[in-house]
Amino acid sequence: MNSSIIEGDLYDPKIAYFSMEIGLEARIPTYSGGLGILAGDTLKSCADLGLPTVGVTLLYRQGYFRQEINSEGWQVERPVQWDPSEKLTLLPEKIVLNEIEGRDILVQAWVFMYRGIRGDRLPILFLDTCVEGNSEDDKLLCSSLYSGDREFRLKQEILLGIGGVKFLRALRFNNIHTFHMNEGHSSLLTVELLRENQRALAETWDESTQWDLESVQKNCVFTTHTPVAAGHDRFPFDMVERVLNTEVPVSLLSQLSGEDQLNMTTLGLNLSRFANGVAKRHGEVSNEMFPHHLIDFITNGIHTYTWVHDQFATLFDRYIPLWREDPRYLRQAEIIPEDLVWTAHLECKKELFDQFAETAEFDPNILTLGFARRAAAYKRANLMFQDPDRLVKLAEDSPGLQIVFAGKAHPRDDAGKEIIHIIHEKIKLLQTRCKKLKIIYLPDYTMDLGFAITGGVDVWVNNPIRPHEASGTSGMKAVLNGIPNLSILDGWWVEGCIEGVTGWAIGGLDPHVELSDQERDAGDATALYEKLEQEVIPIYYKDQSAWVAIMRHAIALNASQFHTQRQMEQYVTKAYFRR
Repeated sequence: MNSSIIEGDLYDPKIAYFSMEIGLEARIPTYSGGLGILAGDTLKSCADLGLPTVGVTLLYRQGYFRQEINSEGWQVERPVQWDPSEKLTLLPEKIVLNEIEGRDILVQAWVFMYRGIRGDRLPILFLDTCVEGNSEDDKLLCSSLYSGDREFRLKQEILLGIGGVKFLRALRFNNIHTFHMNEGHSSLLTVELLRENQRALAETWDESTQWDLESVQKNCVFTTHTPVAAGHDRFPFDMVERVLNTEVPVSLLSQLSGEDQLNMTTLGLNLSRFANGVAKRHGEVSNEMFPHHLIDFITNGIHTYTWVHDQFATLFDRYIPLWREDPRYLRQAEIIPEDLVWTAHLECKKELFDQFAETAEFDPNILTLGFARRAAAYKRANLMFQDPDRLVKLAEDSPGLQIVFAGKAHPRDDAGKEIIHIIHEKIKLLQTRCKKLKIIYLPDYTMDLGFAITGGVDVWVNNPIRPHEASGTSGMKAVLNGIPNLSILDGWWVEGCIEGVTGWAIGGLDPHVELSDQERDAGDATALYEKLEQEVIPIYYKDQSAWVAIMRHAIALNASQFHTQRQMEQYVTKAYFRR
């Protein structure tokens, strides 16, 4: 009986979903961006569908970080102050983890019980080493997300993977048939599964032991989100030998990694029965990166009930009553009267503008672009400023143009921080040149701010270097609230874009000639300006009926498809219950 998890109930999960970060709400700051929010949305839909699932992640007592922007336009990181007991429940169980440098570390867990749309409850475990009796260094393993050096990261991944499996067993969750690794951070769970299987066969073993790889493969599923080689965790084997204390020999890990370092993605792929990328294009890129593996694709989605604004939920309740049973019914959005769609949108827009009214005065009647992403170089948040004169002309030749930016750079990502600084410098320069061009950068991009922006701008802009966008779920949040995308054809937008119907593409699918970085950026910026000048601005200001038609198409054709309920149904049929 697992009464400490669900009082009075016997909870018997069949699926364990492991993720380094899980974003459930802004007041549980255990996420950095898209990966964590996707994990949270995924688990929410598991509860909605009644899938017997348990989530496993780490507790970060200082969160990721709170972002401030100083007077010179540079990002400053501050620790997040939060009390886990306000949102989570501490479980009485504890385990001893001795796989980090051979010493005993006490691990406790907090649980968040998520209740699905039909009342089903799903536990999400947050492992925590801030336990009396642990050393200060070991307590710091759960201090903050993606902090520290490579060795610190390896220790955190041992805690997540091996510690996560051990804690599930301590809770007597012994009937799990699928361990889902959301990225390579949790791949060391396979090491614990190997060891469990070996213990069942023999009490002792040595270098000649035949490890039961097949049994582990039958129980594991792997999802990769990273189309860039540098984004996959790798650890030198001398570090692995020094830090990872386990009976599974490093020589075996070397064989399973296939490299001169422990590649966590390769480890996960080699010990999984199913692997996938998170969009059709990303699946193709992943197969090119890992040619010895068959990598399918399941395009990401968003949790509809989390990201829809009240104004649109009210319209959906009135005109599409079955949408709460199944978001696919949103395809009926075409029947919602135009004036009601536009009124709902203006209300969302006003709510966003009210949040920064003391800093900047934005006009709800002026076309407003939104760009809120992690500030990484490949996402090119500053592409809009490639030709400042052209941007100014777009504003001056129309009733006006407003742009809302937001996004955090990783604390050690100097290139990302430089982009934030450049944008602030451009804002200062351009707003003195053109009164009809208003730009603001909102600090501390959280789930709450993301919710406001994805419902309150008029157009969602995304211009990554292709094919570096694995999926891009923020644009899906926008279309749910009737906001069309203006985006590079990469990630999910390759599948979602119907030109001029659900939004617009920036450039073509793939360039057919080799270009320098400067030529590529200049070409994409020109394509962005031309689409704004020739399509977006004229329709917005001259044909409101046509604009609202695009908004309804975005809901009916995009939001009805790109949601985590459809995503999880595909995981069920492709991965979870297929042998």
